[in-house]
Amino acid sequence: MKYSKKISILLFIVGCFSSAKAQNFKATDPIAVNQKIKKGVLPNGMTYYIYPTDVNKNTASYYIIQNVGSILENDQQKGLAHFLEHMAFNGTKHFEGKGILNTLQKQGAVFGKNINAYTSTDETVYNLDNIPSKDGSVVDTCLLVLHDWSNFLSLTNEEIDAERGVITEEWRTRQNARARIYNQLAPYYYNNSLYADRMPIGDMEIVKNFKYQVLKDFYKDWYRPDLQAIAIVGDINSDEIEAKIKKLFADIPTPQNPKQRFEIAIPEKEEPTFKLALDKEISASNISFMIRHTAEKPTGTFVDLEKSTEKSIAFSILNNRLAELAQKQECPFKSAQIGYQNYSRLNDIWILNVSPKPEKQAEAFAAVMNEWVRAYKFGFSKGEIERAVTETISGYENYLEKLNEISHKQVIEMVKDDYLDHEIIADPKVEFEMTKSILKSLDSKILQDQIAKLYTKQNRVITVTGVEGEENLSQEKAFDIIQKAENDASLQPYVDTFEGKTLLGNLKINSGKIVSEKKETAIDATTFVLSNGVKVHYKFADKNKKEVELKAESFGGTSLYEPQDLPSIGRATVLAMMSGVGELSNVDLEKVLKGKIANSSVSISSLKETVSGSANVKDIETMMQLVHLRFVQPRFDNQMYALLKQRLENSLKNRANDINAKMEDSLSAVVYGKNNPRVLPFNQKYIDDLSFDKMKSFYQDRFADVSNFEFYIVGDISPEVLKPLLEKYIASINGIKRKEKFKTNVPKWVSNKIDRDIFIKMETPKSSVRIAFLKDCAFTQKNRILASYLGDILTLRYTESLREKEGGTYGAGVKAGIDKLPISKVNIQINFDCDADKVEHLLPIVYQEIDKIKKGEIAAEDIEKTRTNYLKSREDSKNFNSYSMNLIYNYFENDYNMNDPKNYVDIVKSITAKDIQEFAVSVLDKADAMEVVFKPLK
Repeated sequence: MKYSKKISILLFIVGCFSSAKAQNFKATDPIAVNQKIKKGVLPNGMTYYIYPTDVNKNTASYYIIQNVGSILENDQQKGLAHFLEHMAFNGTKHFEGKGILNTLQKQGAVFGKNINAYTSTDETVYNLDNIPSKDGSVVDTCLLVLHDWSNFLSLTNEEIDAERGVITEEWRTRQNARARIYNQLAPYYYNNSLYADRMPIGDMEIVKNFKYQVLKDFYKDWYRPDLQAIAIVGDINSDEIEAKIKKLFADIPTPQNPKQRFEIAIPEKEEPTFKLALDKEISASNISFMIRHTAEKPTGTFVDLEKSTEKSIAFSILNNRLAELAQKQECPFKSAQIGYQNYSRLNDIWILNVSPKPEKQAEAFAAVMNEWVRAYKFGFSKGEIERAVTETISGYENYLEKLNEISHKQVIEMVKDDYLDHEIIADPKVEFEMTKSILKSLDSKILQDQIAKLYTKQNRVITVTGVEGEENLSQEKAFDIIQKAENDASLQPYVDTFEGKTLLGNLKINSGKIVSEKKETAIDATTFVLSNGVKVHYKFADKNKKEVELKAESFGGTSLYEPQDLPSIGRATVLAMMSGVGELSNVDLEKVLKGKIANSSVSISSLKETVSGSANVKDIETMMQLVHLRFVQPRFDNQMYALLKQRLENSLKNRANDINAKMEDSLSAVVYGKNNPRVLPFNQKYIDDLSFDKMKSFYQDRFADVSNFEFYIVGDISPEVLKPLLEKYIASINGIKRKEKFKTNVPKWVSNKIDRDIFIKMETPKSSVRIAFLKDCAFTQKNRILASYLGDILTLRYTESLREKEGGTYGAGVKAGIDKLPISKVNIQINFDCDADKVEHLLPIVYQEIDKIKKGEIAAEDIEKTRTNYLKSREDSKNFNSYSMNLIYNYFENDYNMNDPKNYVDIVKSITAKDIQEFAVSVLDKADAMEVVFKPLK
C-alpha cells in the first residue's frame, strides 16, 4: 500500500475510536517507505525500481515510464508523442521491424494484452506484462527491449509512413460524440492553457504530413535517461536484476545541455466561466462544476496523510448520501459524485459531477449543490462517520492480509506516482499506525473544515454537455443555482434514520443436514448432498488468501416464458436487486453491509438462473445469509419498480441520437427481423409490457426450488468451517425437487446469407464492419480449442494485413468459439472500423485471409505463437482461485477434468496446420454468413 493524495484511488485505514491504541505523530514525521521495493538512480540519470513478488509465479512485468507526453510538443509536433509510442513497436537497434512483437509472442505474449503502451499529456508508459521469468535469456531480452525503447528506436522512413494510416484510423475509431464534446470543453477546463491544445491523439493533418526529422527531433530531445524510469515487478531475484540493469543501461548517454522538462500551471481566473457544449450524437446530458487549485507538493510526512484521510472520509460519506438520493424516483439526477483529485502536474480540482434525468438539468444541479452545501455547513452524523470507519478498517485489514497478492499493475501504479508525482510508496503497516493516530481526534468539524476550504471563489468552471431538443442549463440559471444554494437559510442538517437493523431481522431458520459426502479424488474436491436435495461441490483453494467464491445454477431461464413475458422475466432479478432483501431496502442493506467484504447477486439468462456470491473468509457467514435471503426472502418494492421503469424510459429518450444504439438496433433488425418474437426491440412497448406482479411471480418461480440448483464453492475455507454454514443457510431452504430443463427457443437469422449495407447519418464519417459465421458443430474439447486457434490466428493475420500493411484500421477484433447450449454451434465474429472510402478495398482482404487458412496456407510461427500463449495462459491461470472454480464447474457441469492433460495441454500441443485447415473448412463451408457494413449517410 502507498500514501497518495489521489483521493479516488486511495484506500485508507481508520481504527476503532474506543479501543485503538495509537502512537502520537508530529506533522513533520516522515511516512515510512516500503522497503520491499528497491529503488536506485544510474549515473546517467535513469531511475529504476525492482519489486519481487510471486503473485504470478514464474512471470515478470517490465515497464519503462517516460516523463514525456504531448504537453512537450511544439505546434508542428501535435500528435508526435503518441506517434513515437507506436514507432517503438516498429523497429529498434536490436529488434528490426516487428522484432519485439515477434520475439515476445514466441514466449506466449499477446499484442494489446501483454505488450502495449499509452501516451497521455504528461507521460508515456510502455509495458511487457507477465512474461516468463525463469529463463535468463528471456529476462535479458525484456531488459534489452526496455533499453532499446529508451534510446535506440530505428524510426525508419518506411515504418513512419506505414504507421500514419494506423494512427489516423485510431483517431477515427475514438472520435465519437464524447471526444468531440471534450474538444469543445477543453479550453474551459484548462483556461486556454497548453493542455487544451495538446490532446495526445494530435492533429491528423500533422500526423499525415509531418517530415521525418520532426519526429526524430522530438525523440532526441525528450527520450533520455534523466526523464526515464524502468520498473521490473515479478518472480525475480532483485539483486540479479539490479546487476543486469546497471550493466545494460550504462551505455545510454547522459544528455548534454538537455532541453528543460517544463511543467504547465493552468492560469488563475477570478471570474467563473461557463460553457454549454452540444453534439448531435449525444443522448444524455451531464453537468460538471470544478474549482481548480494549485497542487500541494507532497512532503512525504504525516500532515499529508492527515489531510488526505480527512478528505477521503468526508467525500465518501457525501457520495453515499448522493447514491441514496439517486434511489428515489423523485430524485432529478441519475447519479452524482463530488470529490477532490489530481488534475495536472501542477493543479488539483474539486469537482462536482451530475448526470441529470432528461429535462431535469436545473433541478439535478440544484439538488446536488444543496447536498454539497449541507455537508460543508452542517457536517456529518455520528452514524455516518462510524460506518465510514468500519468500512475503511475492514478494507485495510483485508489489504494487509493480502500484501503478497498485490498485482503487478498495482505495484506499477505506485511506482508511477513515486516517479512522476513524488508520492512515496509507503510501508502499509506503519501507515496504519499513523492513520489510527489521525482517527483519535476525528470529528464532524474536522471533516467540514477540510472540505470547506476547497470551495473557493476563484477558478470556477461550469460545463454542460447538452442534448439537442432539451431545455439545457444556461449560464444565468447555473450561476443562480449556485448562489441560492450557498445562501439557502432553510437548509437543514442531514438526518441519519438508520438504526440497529440487522441482515436477518426476525427471520427464523431451521437448519437442515448434510446427508452424504463424496470425495472426488481426480480433482481433490468434495460433493455434499443436503437434506433438501441440494448438491454442493466444494474445493479448498488458497491461491487468493482469505477469499471464498460461490456460484449456483439451475436450468430454465427465460426460455420457459412466452414472448410477451420476456420483458418481465428479463428484468425480474434487476427489480429484486434494486429492492434490497428481507426486511431491508437496498439503502439499508448497503448500510448493514458497511465494513463487511461480502456480496451476493442473482441473474436470469436465456437458459439458466444463477446465484453468485463472494466474501472474505471472516465474512463468509454474511455471504451465506445473503444467499439464503435471495431464495427465502427476496424483496420487491413498488417504488423501485417505478424507478426501474423511469430509468428505462429515460434511457429510451434521445436513444435515436446514440449512434452505437442505432447500429445495434439496426443490426438486430437485419439479422433477426423486425418482428422476431424472441428478439424484442428496446422501445416503449417493451417498457409498457413490464408487470410488477409478473416480475415478482417469475422471480419466485425461478428460485422456488433450491434443490434444482447445483452449488459450487471454492476458497480458503476448511470443510469444518463450511459444513455448519451449509446446513444452516442452504440445507434449511425448502426444495420441491422438480426437474426442469430449458427450452430450445433459439432465435433464427432471417436468412442463411445476409449481406447488407446500412446507411446512418454520422458526425464523424466512418464504416463499421460486422461479419459473422454460424454453423452446427459438435462440442468437443478439440473443437473448442480449434475454434480458439482459428480466431486468434485470424487476429494475427488481420493485424498484419488490415492494420500494418494497409493502414486501414486501428484493429480488427475476432471472436471464435463454440456454444454448447442450447444447440452446439460454432460462432465466428469479425468486427472493425475503417475509412468509409476504403471499406470496399479492405473487405476482400478479410475473406482472402480466411481462404488462405481453408487452403492450408497457415504460417507455422502463427501456430507456435498461439500454442505458446495458450500453454502459458493456462499455467498463469493456476495462480488464482478462479482456476479451481472453473475446474470443479467443468468437471461436474461439462464432464471433463481440466487438470487432465488429455483435455487441454495435450490437444493444444498436438494441433497442426492440417487440423486448423480441416476445421476451418468444416465450419465455414455452407455456414450461415452475415456481412453488415455501416456507412455514413451523405
